Amino acid sequence: MGVEPACEALGVSRATFYRRQVAPRSAAADTTLTERPAPPRTLSAEERHTVLETLNSPQFADHAPAEVYARLLDEGTYLCSIRTMYRLLDQHHEVRERRDQLQHPQYHKPELLATAPNQVWSWDITKLLGPAKWTYFHLYVVLDIFSRYVVGWLLAHRECASLARRLIGESCQKQPIDPGQLTIHSDRGSPMKSQTVSQLLATLGVVRSLSRPHVSNDNPFSESQFKTLKYQGEFPDRFDSFDVALAFCEKFFPWYNDEHYHSGLGLLTPASVHFDQTPAVLAQRQAVLTAAYAQHPERFVHRPPAPAAPPKAVYINAPNTDEEPVPTLAIPSNPTSPCNTKFVPQVSQNH
Repeated sequence: MGVEPACEALGVSRATFYRRQVAPRSAAADTTLTERPAPPRTLSAEERHTVLETLNSPQFADHAPAEVYARLLDEGTYLCSIRTMYRLLDQHHEVRERRDQLQHPQYHKPELLATAPNQVWSWDITKLLGPAKWTYFHLYVVLDIFSRYVVGWLLAHRECASLARRLIGESCQKQPIDPGQLTIHSDRGSPMKSQTVSQLLATLGVVRSLSRPHVSNDNPFSESQFKTLKYQGEFPDRFDSFDVALAFCEKFFPWYNDEHYHSGLGLLTPASVHFDQTPAVLAQRQAVLTAAYAQHPERFVHRPPAPAAPPKAVYINAPNTDEEPVPTLAIPSNPTSPCNTKFVPQVSQNH
């Protein structure tokens, strides 16, 4: 009878059968370690000692193994290969970087959530081309990420921490900002990381958040707003003067806040969301859509129409979870009227 049918009849695996056929090894045989034979190309102990003495000699102590190898060949001597020299030096802990290498810190991905206006602001600086080559005007913009409302902007001839401090301070004064309520997010530009701005935020009780280096996706709302600015039909290739650039900004930002129907807000204006006008606007739109449905219901195939609503939660780098919390929409009323921060510093053209 063969092994396979016998094992199948007895209910024994064939692996067990073949394993039992082999005589068990003794405990001494199991614990005995056989030494690996040295390859025939291995240097002897004396040769390794000679190589190390040569490399550490005063003549070659400050030279790389490749230079030592070449110098010895010119002198008519061959000890070993360059790789063997490195291997022997490494075994004796004699190989390391001559200079201290820069250790970059571990930057964490910022994760910010806004469920109402004046919880998270994003600010950045962009350049507007001036009348001549290498001339720029610097536009500072502070944006509320929940409502996309520009709470403050500033046009200047230069980037400066004191200007950023003044812009943020005036913007916080015009909005009802309580200590511990607001987080301001930005990239890692010089004005953003300056001690002047840090001291102001600490005084106001505002939390500072910074993007990771060279990661533009960490500040998406400011980048998107700058794209809207520069893709306007009236945006020129260059501004003829500072006054022309200022006039353009004075026209653009009121339009952006009060008239621009933002696709990320359910086609509402930033001012409508920022100043608690969302319920009234949605109710008026719903009345218009209900009347249209009553007049021609056959034109709406799936369901009665409803206006699009703005998102209830806005993230910068949403956490990777299966179920994200969706807080209720809570837009506090703002007793102050919508306004922009504008400050034109008196600086010379050569700055």
